[in-house]
Amino acid sequence: MRILGIDPGLATTGFGLIQAGDQSQYQCIEFGIISTPADQADADRLKILHTELTALIQRHQPQTSAVEKLYFQKNVKTALAVGQARGVVLLSLAQAGVPIFEYNPNEVKQTVCGYGNAAKSQVQHMVQTLLNLDNLPRPDDAADALAIAICHLHHQAFNDAVLRSQQA
Repeated sequence: MRILGIDPGLATTGFGLIQAGDQSQYQCIEFGIISTPADQADADRLKILHTELTALIQRHQPQTSAVEKLYFQKNVKTALAVGQARGVVLLSLAQAGVPIFEYNPNEVKQTVCGYGNAAKSQVQHMVQTLLNLDNLPRPDDAADALAIAICHLHHQAFNDAVLRSQQA
């Protein structure tokens, strides 16, 4: 299964694509960020995000996706920008017919690190270890996107196991 993890943002959207055979065997295919210029209008930045994400989806054909949920923001302007970027992410995935699952940051940290309030550096180290990467995944947004994909893989494996036990 190919899973696309996404950490949405207007300035920077992180993405991470992993290939999974089962819960304990997976590898990183690609990760990085989609950046938009701060000097452009929000509508133009959202269009760039849509275009780049659509190209990424077409190139890799993920079978499923995991997107970080918007968590409480003290800065309303930032929350609105992230919400708009999330909308574009969800639209891009839906247009491509990719199933979408959503996780909040604490769920991701709990799943990947075993602690819901783990620091960004802890998440990076665990992602590096779980994906057997030579270096820490950077920037943070890309590492977070990989962690979101790993989180989904573990949740999906659990849900599949529960379903199999109910059918037995």
